[in-house]
Amino acid sequence: MISRCTHLDDIAEVTPSAKGCEDCLAIGSPWVHLRLCRICGHVGCCDDSPHRHASAHFHATGHPIIEGYDPPEGWGWCYVDRTEVDLPDQTPQLGPIPRYV
Repeated sequence: MISRCTHLDDIAEVTPSAKGCEDCLAIGSPWVHLRLCRICGHVGCCDDSPHRHASAHFHATGHPIIEGYDPPEGWGWCYVDRTEVDLPDQTPQLGPIPRYV
């Protein structure tokens, strides 16, 4: 069975909220990879990171679509439908992103 995303119309062109995981930068924590919310532009860390801020952002806001953002990878994921999605574009980075792990 092929899984399809039902949230493609929610994808927006966004401005990243930070040059790294916004929440990790605030608390001085490292991250592994970055994820960009394609609804509002929140930059969070992946589920392999200690705090899983991208997933936490989804659970707090319900924003379903993220983009792999470290470096710009261009793939998309829908948390709700649990499937990869084709994004209409790739979000440019705001400059060099510090590496922590």
